[in-house]
Amino acid sequence: MIKVIISGTAGRMGSKITKFILQDPEIELVGAIECAGHPSNGCDAAQLVGEKVRGITLMSDEHLEDLLDEADILIEFTNPEATLSHLKTCFAKGKGMVIGTTGFNDEQLLKIKEASLFIPILISPNMSLGVNLLFDLAPKIAQMLGEGYDIEIIEAHHHHKKDAPSGTAIRLGELIATSLDRELKDIAVYGRQGLIGERNKQEIGFSTIRAGDIVGEHTVLFCTEGERIELTHRAHSRDTFVRGAIQAAKFLSTKAPGYYSMTDVLSI
Repeated sequence: MIKVIISGTAGRMGSKITKFILQDPEIELVGAIECAGHPSNGCDAAQLVGEKVRGITLMSDEHLEDLLDEADILIEFTNPEATLSHLKTCFAKGKGMVIGTTGFNDEQLLKIKEASLFIPILISPNMSLGVNLLFDLAPKIAQMLGEGYDIEIIEAHHHHKKDAPSGTAIRLGELIATSLDRELKDIAVYGRQGLIGERNKQEIGFSTIRAGDIVGEHTVLFCTEGERIELTHRAHSRDTFVRGAIQAAKFLSTKAPGYYSMTDVLSI
């Protein structure tokens, strides 16, 4: 039986993951944490997500070190600062992490990669099967089309999302740029306003929408004179991300230290 702790249990993703794990016979929830001072701390984690009381108290992340004694994997959907703090604890205890947090900067990602030399870490900005197929297809199409197509990435999410563009959009840009022997940091354009002049053929443009309860939509446009190709993924429910996160935890539970992604889980 795989034993996990959920970080961010009361959040939009954490609560759904908690509910699904409580219904999965192959995985056991042994701990649930939130930030210190969260109003849900002290509640039964199962009751919080509409399940029967299981005696798993939602606790402050100050207790993570002790909770990890009973766990194999920490599933993390919080924010970059909390994730890096929890990473230190997992590193010290030799426990693996599934990280779905987005919004990391380069320095923070480097710390995660360094830790993966000693503990197994699976990190992905998006854990749905469809999006990871998009990760696979978009750079292949970009490479086949070559230099003659303008590339734009459009993403839309709910109005609660804090980072922009989304981690998924950034990852798409990185993969496409690499396939074209470019560095995304050199060619990314995040939004346009005013008299901007003619478009640079090398750039990859990003457009962001934040509105209502949109779960997540990503479109990659390849445009040239006379035609355009669109690759679009729309998530209708967070359930697809939840199933991916649980699949990732099961995958990681048997792995040696390393830096893994959903492409490893899906053998893409």
